[in-house]
Amino acid sequence: MKNHRENLLSLYKKQGYDFVPVDLELCPSQVETFKKTFNTDENYRDYFDFSEKYVSDLTLPDYNTKKFEKYFNVHVDKIDHWGIGYQNGSEAAKHMHHMVAPMKDFTTISEFQQYPYPDYLNGDISEVIREVKEIHDKGYIAKASMACTVWEISWYLRSMEQLMSDMILEEELAAYHLDRITEISCHRAREFAKAGVDLIITGDDVGMQRTLMMSEDMYTTWIKPRFRKIVQAAKEVNPEILIEYHSCGYVEPFIPHFIDCGIDILNPIQPESMDFEKLFDLYHDQISFKGTIGTQTTMPFGSVDDVRKVVRKNLDYAGKKGGLFICPTHMIEPEVPFENIMAYIEACKEYK
Repeated sequence: MKNHRENLLSLYKKQGYDFVPVDLELCPSQVETFKKTFNTDENYRDYFDFSEKYVSDLTLPDYNTKKFEKYFNVHVDKIDHWGIGYQNGSEAAKHMHHMVAPMKDFTTISEFQQYPYPDYLNGDISEVIREVKEIHDKGYIAKASMACTVWEISWYLRSMEQLMSDMILEEELAAYHLDRITEISCHRAREFAKAGVDLIITGDDVGMQRTLMMSEDMYTTWIKPRFRKIVQAAKEVNPEILIEYHSCGYVEPFIPHFIDCGIDILNPIQPESMDFEKLFDLYHDQISFKGTIGTQTTMPFGSVDDVRKVVRKNLDYAGKKGGLFICPTHMIEPEVPFENIMAYIEACKEYK
């Protein structure tokens, strides 16, 4: 039987698979439920033997976030290494935050030029190299995260409203900012490829529940050429590296563009927004898929049997060659019955 790495690579390449891998993300309260249910402090990803193991990011030479404090005139509870501020959510949703954009009030190119973007170009990859070897030695997929690749991290810093306005009215500001983010992302992609990771998860949410977040013309003008550079940067180092692309919501008109950029896997195919079977029929010979179990519908409101039925139905549709890594489409929130989480895991393990 194939090990986890061999099995998942074969599934993604549609060369068949020996067993159905599992993957999901638990919110903090669900992590506590998991620990109490199984009386363990082990990480749930290890406990359930997920096929993919995340590697660290590049180690930055200067991680001091105090340099960003001058960009905020409101209280923030945390500042990350990009300089984005976070205000804590409610007690009921501790993992939810309101983001505060440090660049929102910029009006000149010089303000962007003086902003301390993270110094990834001088980042250290040695820890990632060590982690990749350790993960491979144990027979797992080494996976790097670069989600929020171009569009999302750009608007987190600038604010969505202001960046949209820039793209329409202040093209010089938008181009400079997006190009800086693209340069950083290209470097990270190359470094991860050099370190030997099997898969890089990229992505930007460009879809809403039932429509696109921006026009196709705006996407192909501003985002697509930059995203393509990032994919090419990784594949120039290792043509075999897999690129996973994440966007929530309805993105059907953009899928040919994603494929044209060179993605290998599309995630998460929310059933509330798009039809998996339709997309599989259209694109299964060009990309693979990950997700398809609704976290707005089946996981919180379906029965144990409903969860099992969706797993069987979608895996049957994809067929024995693979092309679908089935899992919930987003983080498992507090309202999801733990029985449904276990139903997903058990249905995958029992599938023949």
